[in-house]
Amino acid sequence: MSEFRIHHDVNELLSLLHVRGGDGAEGYIDLLQKHRTPYVTTTVSAHSAKVKLAEFSKTPEDFLRKYEELKSKNVRNLDPLVYLLSKLCEDKETLQFLQQNAKERSESSANTTSTTTTSYSLPQTSSKMSMQELDELRKKLGNVTASSNAPLPAEVTRKMLRDKHNKKNPTQPNPVFPNWVYDRPALLGDFITSPTPPGDPAVAIGTMPLAAQEQALVEDLLFVLVGVDGRDITAQPVLGRQNRSFIVDSTLDMSVKELVNRILPVASYYSTITRFIEEKSSFEYGQVNHALTAAMRTLMKEYLILVTQLEHLQRQGLLSLQKLWFYIQPTMRTMEILASIASSVDKGECMGGSTLSLLHDRTFNYTGDSQAQELCLYLTKAASVPYFEILEKWIYRGIIKDPYSEFMVEEHELQKEKIQEDYNDKYWDQRYTIVQHRIPSFLQKMADKILSTGKYLNVVRECGRDVTCPDAKEVLYTLKERAYVEQIEKAYNYASKVLLDFLMEEKELVSRLRSIKHYFLMDKGDFFVHFMDLTEEELKKPVDDIVPPRLEALLELALRMSTANTDPFKDDLKIDLMPHDVITQLLRVLAIETKQEKAIINAEPTDVALSGLEAFSFDYIVKWPLSLIINRKALTRYQMLFRHMFYCKHVERLLCNVWISNKDFKQYSLRSPKWFAAAFALRQRMLNFVQNIQYYMMFEVMEPTWHIMENNLKTASNIDDVLCHHTSFLDNCLKDCMLTNPELLRIFSKLMAVCVMFTNCMQRFTQSMRLERLSLEQGTINGAPSQSEHADEAERKRLTTKFLSEYVDALQSDAGFEATISKFDSNFSMLLLDLLDKLSIYSTNDCEHSMISIIYRLDFNGFYTERLERMAIERSQKAAA
Repeated sequence: MSEFRIHHDVNELLSLLHVRGGDGAEGYIDLLQKHRTPYVTTTVSAHSAKVKLAEFSKTPEDFLRKYEELKSKNVRNLDPLVYLLSKLCEDKETLQFLQQNAKERSESSANTTSTTTTSYSLPQTSSKMSMQELDELRKKLGNVTASSNAPLPAEVTRKMLRDKHNKKNPTQPNPVFPNWVYDRPALLGDFITSPTPPGDPAVAIGTMPLAAQEQALVEDLLFVLVGVDGRDITAQPVLGRQNRSFIVDSTLDMSVKELVNRILPVASYYSTITRFIEEKSSFEYGQVNHALTAAMRTLMKEYLILVTQLEHLQRQGLLSLQKLWFYIQPTMRTMEILASIASSVDKGECMGGSTLSLLHDRTFNYTGDSQAQELCLYLTKAASVPYFEILEKWIYRGIIKDPYSEFMVEEHELQKEKIQEDYNDKYWDQRYTIVQHRIPSFLQKMADKILSTGKYLNVVRECGRDVTCPDAKEVLYTLKERAYVEQIEKAYNYASKVLLDFLMEEKELVSRLRSIKHYFLMDKGDFFVHFMDLTEEELKKPVDDIVPPRLEALLELALRMSTANTDPFKDDLKIDLMPHDVITQLLRVLAIETKQEKAIINAEPTDVALSGLEAFSFDYIVKWPLSLIINRKALTRYQMLFRHMFYCKHVERLLCNVWISNKDFKQYSLRSPKWFAAAFALRQRMLNFVQNIQYYMMFEVMEPTWHIMENNLKTASNIDDVLCHHTSFLDNCLKDCMLTNPELLRIFSKLMAVCVMFTNCMQRFTQSMRLERLSLEQGTINGAPSQSEHADEAERKRLTTKFLSEYVDALQSDAGFEATISKFDSNFSMLLLDLLDKLSIYSTNDCEHSMISIIYRLDFNGFYTERLERMAIERSQKAAA
């Protein structure tokens, strides 16, 4: 069972039990994961568990009756459920909690019902209800209960099955028997029950001599054994799935009557089998049931031949009642088994795989009874032929031809083109799915491989290549599972190799992934320098003012001017302008199924217009079948990583521009260098932080993880392994780049915001200086300057520098720039310490050891160590308090 499935089941169980508080689902999931066994336990001791539950139950007879009823219907997982219930009965604490929970739920439902429905009360009468009225009321209630539990008529069931099939396959309607097949009961082999009972015989059989009674009953029994009423033995009408019972003349001699009652069950079995064959032979019940009824019909022919031979002996006067009993006994066991199977299939409404499961279980249950096991084996082999034909087409060619919805794999109409566009598209997971109740129990262990085998071949077929497994052999049912398991294994290995070679060699999957890495993981440094230089002015605009074709043209130019020009897939790279910035997008994703989700979704949109830099992202065109691996979900993850790193690169460029601008300050003799020293130091700390974060993400997260994925892809044996390795690569990158932790993400976004605001402040200051300098400087010298003109120019520059120094000193003292820089410094230091503190917590508590590298890089000289230790002590004191 997958971790997702465990999570889903635990959450559903908690909601059903109305459990609140505690550790929540995560605590129970961790316990289940720790105590999972590495092997599959398919069988449990159901007998002892059943006995234990019967002893615990207040009404053991009702419990055992219900158990046998469900067992006869071939209900899946019945024995494991009984075993679980028996274990719950042993745990007194759990049992007490469940009883209390059931009581609370019943009270709450009663309160809800009383508030939402009208309550009715019986009228009070002075006299009590008489016994006759009580009996009438009981009969009415019994009739209502019987009618509600009665099975649907055969024609209604057939119509429902036919409508279901026609809805699923409108172009291939089910063939239908003509109405006269059902309207003429004489065509059936079963008893025809007349609406009026037959008249009393002229001479009661009890008045006849014993020898005459025996001869008359032999003749009656031979009629009854083939579904025809006799003179003194008549069949009772049946309702639904009841067994046929008979009325024997009450005046019959007791010794003869006892012998007749021994033989009559064979007639009842015959009636059950005949009704089953006639009903399940219809097209609506599927090919497996049709094959089963055909095998039963063959066995019934042998039975009818025996009865015919007995009739021949009776005409010759050589058949007595004792001889009839002697001849019929060997057939009795066969008829009993056939009738039991027919009743179980009918009660369980089995079709396809569930019918084969029932037959397989019966075959194994008769171990030790060679005759019964051989009979069940014959039926299972015959019934499995059409199922295995569907299986062969699926595992050998990747084609499903299942007109009656019997096969374990079900096809859904999904368009493969949407896998490139829709983030939530689940083509690979939902195009073909397993239907649990259609899996034959003997193929349960191989179900996943059967599904994968056909899916692999189907992908190759959808690319226009016809594939057929070279090791294709007929799959036959046998008690030795290894025979067909080997065939399925061979087909699976072939399908895995064909699709993997097709994607890796012909479709160049690894080369495609490398191409995506060049752009989305910023592998090509010179390309990004060219691109950011070309698009810097365009991306500063609000997103609504950006012209996408212009960006596309600049992208094309950057691709041609850099080493990316050698990439054969560069034309698949496109521009995408997103509706949210990367932090908002990530927080929305991380808030799914949490308490914050509704608050984030309902939050009013900000009035600040999104800039091109915040909205910018790359997109990539991927065609079928590579879109199975590089689907929209994977591309969205790549986009998140790219936008995160692209914005870091943008902040780094801003800080570098500030560094370049600050070079101008060195030519001025300022009287307050302390302010500039603080600003320059803060700029350097910010630059150190951004560059180290980028280095960590690119060289300590993405590159090692990429190499691990590449090595795993070389050893992958099937496409599911490739999907798993690729998804694992992206998940690890997102996690180690701090994009899956909302707390770290918020702190990081604030740090980036502080850096951007600081660069804006410094650029405004630099810009004001440049404007002042332009106003002070005069025009340039025309012609060749003389010596006096050189002296004048030098004096002018000296005076300009002096005036600018005085202007800057006045500007910083008047506008409070020193306080502003000090505030930037304190905010940046506080957020950085907070980030390092949270990283130290996650790296120790959650075993995220890769994140500790950030601490070592940013605190390489122990500058923050003392403050971090002080914060850890304060946190531990608070926890202790």
